[in-house]
Amino acid sequence: MPETSFRTISQAIEDAAKADPTLGFRFVPETGVPGFTADAGASEASFSFTAIERASARYGGALQALGLKKGDRVALILPTNEDFVLCFFGAIRAGIVPVPIYPPLGLGQLQSYLDNTRHIVAKSGARALVTSSKIKRLLGTVQEACPALEQVVAVEGIRESLEPLKAEKISLDDPAFLQFTSGSTSRPKGVTLTHGNLAANIKCIMHDGLQARPGDVGISWLPLYHDMGLIGFVLAPLYHRVPIVYLSPLTFLKRPVTWFQAFTRHKGTIAYAPNFAYALCVKRIREADLEKIDLSTWRVAGCGAEPIRPETLETFAKQFSKVGFKKEALLPSYGMAESSLAVTFTELGEGMKTITVDGPTLWGEGKAVPAQDDADDAIRLVSCGPIFPQHDIKVFKPEDATSETALPERAVGEIRIAGPSVMKGYWEDAEKTRDAFAGDMLRTGDLGFLAEGHLFICGRSKEVVIVNGRNYYPQDMEWEASKVAGVRKGNVVAFGARDPSGVERDRERVVIAFEVQEAALLDDVQPLLKAVRMAVQEGMALTLDDAVALAPGTLPKTSSGKLQRAKTRELYEQGELANRPTARDASKLDVVKQAAMSQLSYFKLAVLGGRKGK
Repeated sequence: MPETSFRTISQAIEDAAKADPTLGFRFVPETGVPGFTADAGASEASFSFTAIERASARYGGALQALGLKKGDRVALILPTNEDFVLCFFGAIRAGIVPVPIYPPLGLGQLQSYLDNTRHIVAKSGARALVTSSKIKRLLGTVQEACPALEQVVAVEGIRESLEPLKAEKISLDDPAFLQFTSGSTSRPKGVTLTHGNLAANIKCIMHDGLQARPGDVGISWLPLYHDMGLIGFVLAPLYHRVPIVYLSPLTFLKRPVTWFQAFTRHKGTIAYAPNFAYALCVKRIREADLEKIDLSTWRVAGCGAEPIRPETLETFAKQFSKVGFKKEALLPSYGMAESSLAVTFTELGEGMKTITVDGPTLWGEGKAVPAQDDADDAIRLVSCGPIFPQHDIKVFKPEDATSETALPERAVGEIRIAGPSVMKGYWEDAEKTRDAFAGDMLRTGDLGFLAEGHLFICGRSKEVVIVNGRNYYPQDMEWEASKVAGVRKGNVVAFGARDPSGVERDRERVVIAFEVQEAALLDDVQPLLKAVRMAVQEGMALTLDDAVALAPGTLPKTSSGKLQRAKTRELYEQGELANRPTARDASKLDVVKQAAMSQLSYFKLAVLGGRKGK
């Protein structure tokens, strides 16, 4: 795509329909998992880009037949990738603004899920919600609590609709969809992304970053209701007509080797995943699983969405080099929903780049001073790459309200960005929009620094723990604790907190909460707690005020799997963290209770009237 050729998503769909009929999207269903996934026996489905154009027109026509008009919002809670993509595209072609919401799969606590769903539906002002018939039974309380929500519709009926699509004139300035943030630090906010924002960011991703070429094939298990899966592996490939094979997220989590098998079968070239996914492959994929695996075609192994640990990616590259994986494929990145998706990529084909800095100077003075790799207090940080063309990135003191004076290289501060990929604001929230910008630059809320034009991330500004005037980043504490045998890696949260007893009021307490690998370890947990305290003390010269060991599945997470530090801190300060039920104990009673409440709510709506429930 030429750099100046910005198109709406609707135009991209129509243009892609003229492409090679052998190119398109392939959907591999999840099987054998109870809950709200595809029906048992669901078969693999393939759609050429031409078929996607035709099928999305039917979905769009069906949404229009519900009475939805250009500018209306429609919430989508669709557990199958095929339905999600077609309904999402159908809404956009009708000028209707889709609002993706994650389905209630694998969530231990239905009440929390429904609370979050009510918040998003109410905030977006969605007039309709499309979901599966199974999930619809649980959403009566959502409809009752959201006055603007007129109808909850089962997607099974929309699939069969033959209503024609009535064409709408759509411009680059029109909202394309609302991307609600994951809620790792606050309640989810609705990022308003225009067609122009998305076209600009897709150019950054596919043209400037990945340099998409004929023969590329993407392999993705990423959830499509979040930006990395949706923009990175649905919208961007559509614009450049890159075929994609979609696996279910649960397929990958259950058996990570299925990701490799898909690469081998389809000669995949591009994939992205968070840091934890690369660690999961190292942990779960056995030598015997690698028989007949060939990763030699994998040219882009992107990593983003959460803190990147160099040791994780190095171990992955080394372990799977035996089946053709090349370390040069590694592509660490940085992004956020408020900038559509991508902010920086490392240089293509050059692999992961790191620098080593002195830890005490970084924490105490906010400066990234070079250090030897083997120094006792050394910290290795991964480069997330340089900024894209036509975009800007600078680092400022958090208190600089107008972004007037950028900090010099290697000075730690708040990362701020500007450019055509950046949102205009949060949906119908002028106050949060004002707070999000400092002058013309978007506050990312992340702390980091620039070195030789490359961006390095240290942590979230709201999550920094201050002890005796020093800033400590929770990610560093979590990494040290994760090294301890018995601690469940990737399930550690460090934070500063008030003393729950109220005795210590003059300073912030330093706390680490972690899940154990096996619940049996809680029977005699003191040695493990001592080991965690010692690991942080030796690794960072920092004394913990408290360490909390929890059963697997206890720590709160967002729908995208990110740990919720703010929520963990809140539960700790309220004295509720240790008593929190695990996701695995998700109370079947809670499910039954919520389902009953949902049915009563539908009954109430039907008796009192006023709204449809097709």
